[in-house]
Amino acid sequence: MKTEAQISAIIEELKKLYPDAVCSLDYRKDYELLFSVRLAAQCTDARVNLVTPALFERFPSLEAFAQATPEEVGEYVHSCGFWRAKAKDIVGSAQMLLSDFGGRVPDTMEDLLRLPGVGRKTANLILGDIYGKEGYVCDTHCIRITGRLGITDGSKDPLKVEQQLRKVIPPEESSDFCHRMVLHGRALCMARGPKCGECPMRELCDYGKETAV
Repeated sequence: MKTEAQISAIIEELKKLYPDAVCSLDYRKDYELLFSVRLAAQCTDARVNLVTPALFERFPSLEAFAQATPEEVGEYVHSCGFWRAKAKDIVGSAQMLLSDFGGRVPDTMEDLLRLPGVGRKTANLILGDIYGKEGYVCDTHCIRITGRLGITDGSKDPLKVEQQLRKVIPPEESSDFCHRMVLHGRALCMARGPKCGECPMRELCDYGKETAV
């Protein structure tokens, strides 16, 4: 496991590599991000961004989503996979946002987890990106790379990784840090065939130092 100084060095290097740490999903309203994240489950962000413009044009408000049927929404999200469950969750979330939260995406973990299809990963992303609160988004990139770097113990359990990150990554850095994990995972630190020899963080990475030639 890395020391505080080593983790600070990793954070600073990530900032240099990826200065624009933003979510890759396109959205204009808070609930649009919520729905886009649901669509992104087992689907690429790029595919979701192709689908959502027509979806949000057809259903331009929470009220429109709440009055729709899952089948109607499903027509627009079919290519995202698992569309029946995703469409049902989107309609259900729209209805709950209106009935329980005054049409506003809630800003606490407890309330976010009440929404259909919302787990801790989604809730953390909303907290970080919409509300600027601490949000440790432990997706596959974050889990893989923090383990390789030695920031976590290599656990594959998202909750355990989140708990470990809370101890070592400052809350104010949490959202940007996790976004940079995604960017790094796509650019260099892939699950298979990571480009360790090209990685500027190789000397900071336990995995990279062992595998790079």
